[in-house]
Amino acid sequence: MNSIERHDPVEGVLRLSAHEMATLMLLRAAPIDANQATPDVRALRKAGLAKLVESDIGNLQFVISANGNAVLRALEAG
Repeated sequence: MNSIERHDPVEGVLRLSAHEMATLMLLRAAPIDANQATPDVRALRKAGLAKLVESDIGNLQFVISANGNAVLRALEAG
């Protein structure tokens, strides 16, 4: 699986594109099959906002992580 290199000028600062934010919201609503993952999904995984899990029927899926949920909650509270 390819990974996306992120080079943020400030260490520890999370920067997400509009597409990554939209993908994070989609992941909150439903998992995304690993075979259909976009570079945005892989970038979210690298940032720790999504994770790869095995479904009940054995398929690999990306789902939102606890950190991903925390980001969305923080944005809602803002």
